[in-house]
Amino acid sequence: MRILHILNHTQRLNGHVHAAVDLACAQVALGHQVCVASGGGDFDGLLRDNGIETVVVDHSRKLPSLAKALMDLRRHVREYEPDVVHAHMMTSAVLAFPISKLAGIPLITTVHNEFEKSAILMGLGTRVIAVSDVVGASMRKRGVAASRLNVVLNGTIGSSRSQGRLTEPAALQSPSIVFVGGLHPRKGLPDLFQAFDTVYRSLPAARLYIVGDGPFRQAYDEMVSSLGCADAVTFVGAVKDPYPYMLAADIFVLPSHADPAPLVLSEAREARCAVIGTAVDGIPQLLEYGEAGILVPPRDPAALAETLSHLLESPERIATWKANSQVRIDHLTIDRVARETMQVYLAATPKSKKLVAIA
Repeated sequence: MRILHILNHTQRLNGHVHAAVDLACAQVALGHQVCVASGGGDFDGLLRDNGIETVVVDHSRKLPSLAKALMDLRRHVREYEPDVVHAHMMTSAVLAFPISKLAGIPLITTVHNEFEKSAILMGLGTRVIAVSDVVGASMRKRGVAASRLNVVLNGTIGSSRSQGRLTEPAALQSPSIVFVGGLHPRKGLPDLFQAFDTVYRSLPAARLYIVGDGPFRQAYDEMVSSLGCADAVTFVGAVKDPYPYMLAADIFVLPSHADPAPLVLSEAREARCAVIGTAVDGIPQLLEYGEAGILVPPRDPAALAETLSHLLESPERIATWKANSQVRIDHLTIDRVARETMQVYLAATPKSKKLVAIA
């Protein structure tokens, strides 16, 4: 099958870019021809190394740029002749919809950030992929028919991005608590800071490492500097691969207020972390509803502090939850994601083309 993925860009800092890049590479591994049309970015080299053609389509949200993007994408669809077009972002879906419609090509959309109001535009797809059960339920409430909706839970294990990565744990002071993600409000970091400040009063040997960057970095620096635990908190910043930090972590924490299906939980579980996550959106599903990680209420620093203290007071409890992280972990492979996605493509493909694709 010839597959065209469309993204605004391929920059490293966006989780939905990681998901799309992982999927494209896995589809090549399954024997399909794949092209990625985007504004370009960090992962273009990896895509080309995996035999994926890349073309530039500028997604800048200005009328002249969008008009040009529409023309460029239309020309490329004519030249590439894909069997399916797969859009991963709102602008991509809007650009691809009229082109796919006129060309008679199925448009698949993946809803990565359903908390955004614009996510309703992902309903333009012939078929709509939700990255978790909660996202699927949300899109049904927004009017997307169940007959056009498929849930394909995110997973990253075995991805091309992970090939050749460092497997030596980072040098962290133990007991260590690690967060990996963007520094913006929906990730709930102020809750983690407040919880850690409480934990630190009784367990001053504990250390908190914040891996990632974002628009609230300075605000969070200032917030932590006013706390008693300030000297025990390290802002690592953005890193090319956070996996060594997960390998070194005693506890991995994701205190999100909204998170449709965070890829980082798949990676944290692969690294055998003891995981604590908030019971919001797709986090419970990715933690096997509490079997593979501990679930705490969102926006509740006291509950998070109690759970952290409970684990830190007992190395045996941490070891138990590290082992629990492996419960049904085989379900989080990128190969499973790619194969389920291909079934969505086939369901959207006209019968005449479907026979060729299967052959």
